[in-house]
Amino acid sequence: MSNISSLFHPLSNVSHLGPLFESIGSSKYVLLGEASHGTHEFYTWRAHISKHLIQEKGFTMIAVEGDWPDCFVLNKWIKNPDDKTPIAEILMQFNRWPTWMWGNWEIASFAGWLKEYNSSLPYEKRCGFYGLDVYSLWESLDIMVNYLQKEDPPTAQLAVDAFRCFEPYKEGDSYASVYAHSLPDCKKKVVKLLKEVRENSWKYDHEMEGGLNAELNSLVMKNAEKYYEALAGFGDDSWNVRDRHMVETLETLMKYHGDDNRVVIWEHNTHIGDARATNMKRDGLINVGQLLREKYQKDGVYLAGFGTWTGTVRAAKNWGAPMQIMNVPEAMAGSIEELLHSQCEGNILIVFKDNHNLEEAFSNKMGHRAIGVVYHPSHERGNYVPTRLSQRYDAFLFLERTEALHPLKIKPDGHKVPDTYPFGI
Repeated sequence: MSNISSLFHPLSNVSHLGPLFESIGSSKYVLLGEASHGTHEFYTWRAHISKHLIQEKGFTMIAVEGDWPDCFVLNKWIKNPDDKTPIAEILMQFNRWPTWMWGNWEIASFAGWLKEYNSSLPYEKRCGFYGLDVYSLWESLDIMVNYLQKEDPPTAQLAVDAFRCFEPYKEGDSYASVYAHSLPDCKKKVVKLLKEVRENSWKYDHEMEGGLNAELNSLVMKNAEKYYEALAGFGDDSWNVRDRHMVETLETLMKYHGDDNRVVIWEHNTHIGDARATNMKRDGLINVGQLLREKYQKDGVYLAGFGTWTGTVRAAKNWGAPMQIMNVPEAMAGSIEELLHSQCEGNILIVFKDNHNLEEAFSNKMGHRAIGVVYHPSHERGNYVPTRLSQRYDAFLFLERTEALHPLKIKPDGHKVPDTYPFGI
């Protein structure tokens, strides 16, 4: 390993990212991970990488592990130079627990940069910010009904019919119960609505990306039905439904914006790292990184994971509980993070792609830490995913010591505490 460590790149400042950008090359899809949803450095390093890709390589989209409606509000703000609303006010709309994932000062800084960058560009060249996730059922239903009643009354009636399927269960304490008890033809109504919206989306684009917004809110409704139905059955298939939805949303974005567009994706390592290089494969689980490699490798799919040895993190002890700063223990003996700590000093960048020696050195399975929104440092052993690092990622950014994310002071909406994060990531 001492000879291999000489192939690591130091990573003490942004200028050291050169080998990563060279390795990314002309890739169309660049996926940037995180080992937790509550670490300052994961957000800031992803922002540095994304800025370069936007400025120097022509990337035009940031797609994240967030709800479509909330992210679309931020997207409109980023793309509209005349909107002078303070960014903190925009981010206050991310009030679904865990609020700190997107309602934080790190995102505020990056969003402000995007807005400034876009201000001198024609609209079609401006970089957008979109949410890929499936959790916003009620918000998407409300948006569809209100929007279509103004823009397309005949199709609006389909949205009203779909809403009525689910409305009796809206005040329940479990999203999953909607699908355990709702009418059997709800799914048919949502699919019919999606078909109509797709066929009529050309009518809606007099409002900024109105057709795209209508189509993706209806897609959330369709796939949320699958997701919560799987969740109600307490099976692992809910994970697969969720990640397939995120890929379907991404494909819709790419189709809408055109084949020349390139996208940066921000999600947890567990979503962007190839599932086939972990024990997820054994359990029948797929993820976004795997699906994109399988479908679009010819266009260039680049996966970059993140990890840390020790520090602090923003998380909660239970679902819906107040966020707090927790200590991240020094990585376990035998883990990837402990090995890297023992072999180097400070932060490093490892580029596996096209480097046979590094690929071979990290081809064996070792524990790789994954921290969710619910975290118990005292149960640290359960937070490690057996991983073939060089097969899971094309590059890996190891940050020796990290600190907790800096959230805005957002009070979660009590009706938006999800029982929909079964894996916590």
